[in-house]
Amino acid sequence: MMGATPPFPARFRHPAQLVVAAFGLAVTVGAALLSLPIATEEGEATDTVVALFTAASAVCVTGLAVVDTASHWSAFGEVLIAGLSQAGGLGIMTLATLFTLLLSGRLGLRARIAAQTETKTLSMSDVRKLVRKIFLFSLACEAVAAVLLTGRFVIGYGESLGRAAYLGAFHAISAFNSSGFVLWPDNFTRFVADPWICLTIATAAIVGGLGFPVVFELARSWRHPSRWTVLTRITVAVTVTLLLFGTLVFLATEWRNPRTFGPLDDGGKLLAAFFTSVMPRSAGFNVVDIGQMYPSSWLATDLLMFIGGGSAGTAGGIKVTTIGMLAFIVWTELRGENKVNIGHRRLPETTQRQVVTITVMGVALVTMSTYALLALTPHRLDQVLFEVISAFGTAGLSTGITPDVGTAGHLLLTVLMFIGRIGPLTLGSALALNRRARHYELPEERVIVG
Repeated sequence: MMGATPPFPARFRHPAQLVVAAFGLAVTVGAALLSLPIATEEGEATDTVVALFTAASAVCVTGLAVVDTASHWSAFGEVLIAGLSQAGGLGIMTLATLFTLLLSGRLGLRARIAAQTETKTLSMSDVRKLVRKIFLFSLACEAVAAVLLTGRFVIGYGESLGRAAYLGAFHAISAFNSSGFVLWPDNFTRFVADPWICLTIATAAIVGGLGFPVVFELARSWRHPSRWTVLTRITVAVTVTLLLFGTLVFLATEWRNPRTFGPLDDGGKLLAAFFTSVMPRSAGFNVVDIGQMYPSSWLATDLLMFIGGGSAGTAGGIKVTTIGMLAFIVWTELRGENKVNIGHRRLPETTQRQVVTITVMGVALVTMSTYALLALTPHRLDQVLFEVISAFGTAGLSTGITPDVGTAGHLLLTVLMFIGRIGPLTLGSALALNRRARHYELPEERVIVG
């Protein structure tokens, strides 16, 4: 009938809209469950804003926390947070597609498109197989990390097998999915000199943050870099560069800081610097007190958090592929060439526009949010900027001001985490309900730039 309201599924014509709706529903359900008295140690209902912030932080795999995870939440609440982190890391639409396959053995066109949007695959023909591989690969990585951590907690720290297994499983899920939730009030600072735990957590975070398409391609042809796609080449090159950059910067700036690296021996400093370089990719753990680091280290961390990890992975940020392609675009312009070439491939103009759009939207969102949070709180610019980028990049690191930004500040950070997880371009596409094709071109005019 003319003018009738379309049924709920029909309203989500664009796959990006369905992804946004799925993540929004997951956050809402998670917040409702975390609000229940059974979710807290004290058996009392949690404040709505706190529950919403925590649920968004878990689903958006961020790790920022208003309350101490271990002391505030009960076992039910902790398991729920781990489950929300798992769902957010794998992707709501990836899980939904998997369940569709398990129940019916079939995958419709709309479900394929939605899964393609969430997993960032380039061909719909591989979605079915890819979703299964993602699920099994994720569980395998988490299982390996959980076993290694469990063994260390039993052998090195005298934990009972049951408690060690619980800690190992929780932190393996948190690390692989770049969630950043920890069951100790001092995060991982007590393990700063333990390479077994630090390297296990760091490796899980790196693998999860590389992006599933890149990991699968590396597994197939790691001995033949010449066969790698442009996506894999950029991801690997930029990832290695950023890890080396971060490690060297943190070593240089924090080497003599008596409140961070200072008390450690040379090997401990190197391990702490590497771990600290990995975590801004979106993992959110720390082995030194972030609030005690020098402002120059905060600035380097800001940069790493804003860039984030690989596309179609569990990490946030504008992605290493974005920054890598942006570098090629700038280099092409400086050389006066009219086509952007990466290796033996040409970068499409549509991809170039997406790169610029994502970067500009990210900078604009961080700038506006920083201004708003400065107006809402008494904290310094460097602290507020760090918090905002951490939320947008779903990194989960904090200088310690998260609990003290007030209700309005918590709501602002919640929105930032949500946007950072689903991606600025995905959100923009979901909101662009009306697309108009222009069937003519206007006359060209040169404009002075710079």
